[in-house]
Amino acid sequence: MNSPDAFQPPLRPPARGQVFRYEGFAVDGERGLLTCRYSLDGRDFAERVSLAPGPNWDSDAALAAARIVFLLAGVSYYKTAAPLVIDLGGTALTERERAFLREFYLSGLGEYAYRNGLDLSDLRIEAPQAPDAPQAPDARQAPDAPASPAADTREGNRPLIPFGGGIDSIVTVEGIRQRTGDIALFVVSRPGDRFTAIEQPAEVARLPILRAGREIDPQLLRSQELGFLNGHVPVTGIISAIAVLAAVLNGRDAVVMSNEWSASAPTLEYNGRPVNHQWSKSAGFEASFRDLLKAGQAGLPDYFSALRDRTELWVAEKFAGLTQYHGTFRSCNRAFHIDKKKRLDHWCGQCDKCCFIDLILAPFMSSDQLHKVFTTGEPLDQPELKPKFQTLLGAGTKPFECVGEVNECRAALVLAADRPDRRETRLLQELAAEVTGRPDAPTAAETEAMRHPVGPSFVPAAYSFGDT
Repeated sequence: MNSPDAFQPPLRPPARGQVFRYEGFAVDGERGLLTCRYSLDGRDFAERVSLAPGPNWDSDAALAAARIVFLLAGVSYYKTAAPLVIDLGGTALTERERAFLREFYLSGLGEYAYRNGLDLSDLRIEAPQAPDAPQAPDARQAPDAPASPAADTREGNRPLIPFGGGIDSIVTVEGIRQRTGDIALFVVSRPGDRFTAIEQPAEVARLPILRAGREIDPQLLRSQELGFLNGHVPVTGIISAIAVLAAVLNGRDAVVMSNEWSASAPTLEYNGRPVNHQWSKSAGFEASFRDLLKAGQAGLPDYFSALRDRTELWVAEKFAGLTQYHGTFRSCNRAFHIDKKKRLDHWCGQCDKCCFIDLILAPFMSSDQLHKVFTTGEPLDQPELKPKFQTLLGAGTKPFECVGEVNECRAALVLAADRPDRRETRLLQELAAEVTGRPDAPTAAETEAMRHPVGPSFVPAAYSFGDT
């Protein structure tokens, strides 16, 4: 595991608040609106989630799903001062919910705590005790079970697929399309805002889109002015909860994520705990969230990642064959800037994410193809980016980004360097010489293994891509 040598948290931890309170939530079916209210030491916050209006908002399943959104969305407001106590007020928690929520805060805010020099292990959750409901056995395998498709016990295939416009969600869409035609994409954005980087590949997919508007309290956009602490939150967990609510309202039987195997790999260790930028994309989160959904009696949709047992190398090879998306996909974070004036309509070609996507696709797409993707300059053609690639390959701390695991990157590098059209890519060949000269260089067998499923998943047989 990498040591935190690229960044050191502040020597003196910042002052923390006293109590963060969950004030309550309300649904308005006529307006299609969920409002979640919180407070911290007397300061009030409100978050609003808008979806299609309709009678289903009053169903037991919708109210149960809305409650989960309420529980998870609070983390965005807690982080403003990270108090010692979280008070749920009149919202009772079962032991399972209490344990899940505590882990959601501790692990989900691992990067935030590290960057702010905080120790959140003393966090207390105060809530009335609710009895645990009987839990139906899960017919699908747990993360430590043998890697084989599990029997599907649900009727119907009407999946909802959260879609971000990158290679992972595109590969999921096209894989699931082979199993069912009744697919809807799910997109979350600020009300009235749309990201070209999502809309363009979604047009290529030619599937209906369910949209949610997530309106965070405007005070969060004034964090520096108001003296708030800031940092990464487990946003994929929040999006997952909103997707479950959207699936309930639309009669969908499953929320199908696109989180692959390496999302479970920690970035570093801090205060004796692993810190993972992608924690809410990890196998651990997936298993716990599934338990939360099936713990009640409301009959909430299934939830699983279609790519849990697939490496980024496997995903990249599949994506390379989906040429219809090559002109529209984008994963560069600068395409998703909140400030539209700073939002790019192309890959920046400089950031860690651009470097990773270039590297992972290089074994399977030609140099000419990738030059057309990175119109301002392919990262592998820029010698000044060598330190970024070296970090991806294990020299120093893994970036706090949604990038692959070190061994995936090394395998991609070795495969790319062997391509005839890459013999003159100087930076690529220099990096390959460095990696292949190390005692831990990937063997041919290890590289080949990464092009196939590598572990267990919760994917039901009805949605399985198979073993290729």
